[in-house]
Amino acid sequence: MQSRTHTCGELRKENAGQKVTIVGWMENVRMVGGNLAFVVMRDFYGTTQVVIENEEMMGIIKPLNKESTLQITGTVRERSSVNKNIPTGEIEVVPEAIEVLGRNRHAELPFEINRSREADESFRLKYRYLDLRNPAVKNNIVMRCNVVAALRSAMIEHGFLEITTPILTASSPEGARDYLVPARKHPGKFYALPQAPQQFKQLLMTAGFDRYFQIAPCFRDEDARGDRSPGEFYQLDMEMAFASKEDVFAIIEDVLPPIFAKYGTYNIASESPFQRIPYLQAMDEFGTDKPDLRIDLRVSDLTEELADCGFEPFKDNVVKAVPVSDCKLTRKQIDAICANIEVQAGAKAYWFKCDETGAIAGGIAKFVNADPATAEAIKTKLNLAPNTLVVVGAGKKTLAQKIAGVAVKMLGAECEGHMDKERYEFCWIVDFPMYEIGEESGLLEFCHNPFSMPIGGKEILEQAEKGEVDPLSIMADQYDLVCNGIELSSGAVRNHDPEI
Repeated sequence: MQSRTHTCGELRKENAGQKVTIVGWMENVRMVGGNLAFVVMRDFYGTTQVVIENEEMMGIIKPLNKESTLQITGTVRERSSVNKNIPTGEIEVVPEAIEVLGRNRHAELPFEINRSREADESFRLKYRYLDLRNPAVKNNIVMRCNVVAALRSAMIEHGFLEITTPILTASSPEGARDYLVPARKHPGKFYALPQAPQQFKQLLMTAGFDRYFQIAPCFRDEDARGDRSPGEFYQLDMEMAFASKEDVFAIIEDVLPPIFAKYGTYNIASESPFQRIPYLQAMDEFGTDKPDLRIDLRVSDLTEELADCGFEPFKDNVVKAVPVSDCKLTRKQIDAICANIEVQAGAKAYWFKCDETGAIAGGIAKFVNADPATAEAIKTKLNLAPNTLVVVGAGKKTLAQKIAGVAVKMLGAECEGHMDKERYEFCWIVDFPMYEIGEESGLLEFCHNPFSMPIGGKEILEQAEKGEVDPLSIMADQYDLVCNGIELSSGAVRNHDPEI
């Protein structure tokens, strides 16, 4: 075997007349008849067409199965008919020698390489080496490599040191269960795989390494969810000492948008500064602390207006509404969306609309119209124009907000003109409540974690202890980074005062 001179994605018409050697897998063979056949060769870099025109070469190719590994030496020539869909579509290779490096002995593959993503997952995992030959799957790995390299370069440019932290460590209770590894020399004792490098990076800060980062492996024994992978994942982990949250924001706002715009699906990303939204405002306006700012829909409160409308689900409950202007959905489509909202939110959603005449109609309209003054007040409060749909949720405050939040997300995606999809919209959710009343205990509990600095410091806690301040009004110096309705990361100013 000799070294290849070119990859299968490299040759162009400028190479016509050159003698070349390519190596790759036989992706496809099209027998035309006699001693004429067209072979598509594929490697990591692309595909090249090889034209078989004599009996000797045909004798080598004909008995081979797809995905056999070949080395082909031949001459490049321009194609008579150009394939504009591939970079090498202007040329083909006429072989002088074909060496079979690896013979696929199976006439049938478990799945078509270029359609592997449609195959059963168990088959894809069993034949992962074939799945990874699919350019679409391969490109995901290439993308990850490029993104990690870009993140690393950007963080180093901002003065951060990349420091790897231990994988075998002691158990530290966090948000999920630990993966445990038996300690061979200490029977009955175990190492834990880190859920995050939290303690190690704080040790680094204490030691004076005031700008740390790593592409950190995290291990969490938890169930799969729509927005996370179970088991193992990697994250951009960072820590800064002697820094305010605005310092952290400035780094993130400089690092992430260019990378998202370059490597993501869309080429538009938020510019600095990102919008800052207090937690309570986010819950009131979007029904969630993970708002998708590409959607222009907002939540309104109709608790007072619908308290006495006679509709039992609204009685003694908080009522939240999501108006959608210029809505062209049919009744069947609206009912389907409400059913999907119920599945995701765990409670029913209701609806009515302001029809083309400006009248309240459909869904629960008879309850809204029970008092004409109430109907007019709602139309005024929601600024209802003809052809506006209103989806409503009711329950305890958190449940009503959850229903409304799911409604915003679904209606934004389904109703034309209410979502600017092709962009990345970042925001910071700030000022999280420090405390909440536990649903089960009924007692005052930490809302997120006890390690964040309360806004107001020791003084605000002393005032709460004296009864001068409601503990539920105390905010923590915590923040979440959200993009397109997905929480990307969380952070906080650490509670560094031992007296607190």
